[in-house]
Amino acid sequence: MKDKDIIMIGQQSWDVGIGSNAHNIAATFAQANRVLYVNPPLDINSLLKGKLKSRLKTISQLLFGKKEAMVKHSKNLWIYTPGILCLSNNWITSSKIFRLLNYFNNKLFANSIAKTIHKLNFKNYTLFNDSLMFLGLEQKRLLQPVNYIYYVRDYMVAVPYFKKHGTWAEAELMAKADLVVTNSLFLAEYASQFNPKSYDVGQGCELNFFNPEVETKIPADLVDLPQPIIGYVGNLTASRLDINLLEQLSTAQPNWTIALVGFEDEHFKASRLHKLANVHFLGAKAPAELPSYIQHFDVCINPQAVNEITIGNYPRKIDEYLAMGKPVVATKTKAMHMFEDHTYLGSSAIEYISLIQKALSENSFNKAEARIAFAKSHTWEASVQAIYNLLIQLEQKDKELSVKENAQPALSY
Repeated sequence: MKDKDIIMIGQQSWDVGIGSNAHNIAATFAQANRVLYVNPPLDINSLLKGKLKSRLKTISQLLFGKKEAMVKHSKNLWIYTPGILCLSNNWITSSKIFRLLNYFNNKLFANSIAKTIHKLNFKNYTLFNDSLMFLGLEQKRLLQPVNYIYYVRDYMVAVPYFKKHGTWAEAELMAKADLVVTNSLFLAEYASQFNPKSYDVGQGCELNFFNPEVETKIPADLVDLPQPIIGYVGNLTASRLDINLLEQLSTAQPNWTIALVGFEDEHFKASRLHKLANVHFLGAKAPAELPSYIQHFDVCINPQAVNEITIGNYPRKIDEYLAMGKPVVATKTKAMHMFEDHTYLGSSAIEYISLIQKALSENSFNKAEARIAFAKSHTWEASVQAIYNLLIQLEQKDKELSVKENAQPALSY
């Protein structure tokens, strides 16, 4: 698909400062199409609580005409920041009142986007919504895109903020969408309850940093640690990682070094792991440093907690581990099914111990090469091409349906 116009709305601003699926998808769309990336607007509650001060400053500058709302980021990609302030309505218990105020927000948002569409002269555009369930609820009717795609990359309705109204709002939005795409099998099955045109298009990964052919110096804080080193890289948060599993694993195998690289939340800081001699918290590292840690781990792990929030997540760190050729032991979930030929999957500390031992004993050059090749197949180009293919199929079915309807003989009376 090329030379098309695409509008993207979503939960994350372009300047969010962390890795973002929406950023990568937008950049890939823009390789052959014109793309308008719309930042989410600020709401009154954020204003009153002083949240997102940098965003608030930007909105103020936009309102007073001191800053351009639309900036050209690259040849085919524009970033637009709406100079509007939405009502804060998620605290409202009544779904009827919430819906009324939410429609007002949707209308305000749509009017702002429409002006920018006119400036860019976008025609017959596709609207791609990255999980913006409330502000995206009415946009198919208000903006009237040729195709409305809803993208599900996390099980957001399990997050406390979305539980009150998100369960019905997201279901209704997905039912309205022309196409629902997800980054995991679990989420595709979830979405298919509300829209039969729901598909897993996989996950792209940026693996430029993770090149096993580049020999890195062993990090200073790993030098004196005894092998084997069983390592984890990523934020250490109790909502996503199983602290109990890590404690059992570390206690049962005191001769293994457990190296944990990443920011700790309060639960990890207070955990018994800090009292175990073979567990080493190495702190948060810059993204460019992470490959050197992974390269010098003997086995990489992802001791994921299985709950509503995590169960459907695509574990991008698995691709990063595999891209470095490392053996990986991870928690068995539906989202990990696609990795089962290249990883070791378990559900308990006992299984983790057995699988780590197996990973250590049977690691080989051929296995490492297979892992690297598998990880490299998970590109943003492949994920976006899957979306293009689904859009083409959708358009073909619409044409076939139109031909059939026009071919129906007129009724005579």
